[in-house]
Amino acid sequence: MQVARAQQPIAAATVSLIAWVLCVAAFLPPLNKYIVGSVPLVILAGLGIAVSLVLHLVFIGMSAKLLGRSPVLWVLICLCLLPVASIAGLILFEWFSDQENQASV
Repeated sequence: MQVARAQQPIAAATVSLIAWVLCVAAFLPPLNKYIVGSVPLVILAGLGIAVSLVLHLVFIGMSAKLLGRSPVLWVLICLCLLPVASIAGLILFEWFSDQENQASV
């Protein structure tokens, strides 16, 4: 039953991670000539990176708390190994939650 309560924060963490990736992608070579040439776009992308990262970490902490795990530990792991740990963690969470749902049926 704990997995069902954590579905919403995990979905929000996924959305915020996607927003973070899109904002970081704005500074990669195919798009950076458009972004770097405009100061408002650089500020907007930078704010997007900051806000989406903070939201991602908040939602990871919320989901860890709902699952009965240490929120501080999971937030630190996600922060230190971003984005690989976040992506792998979200994939594993969905995989194990699907197995738990099938086992309860």
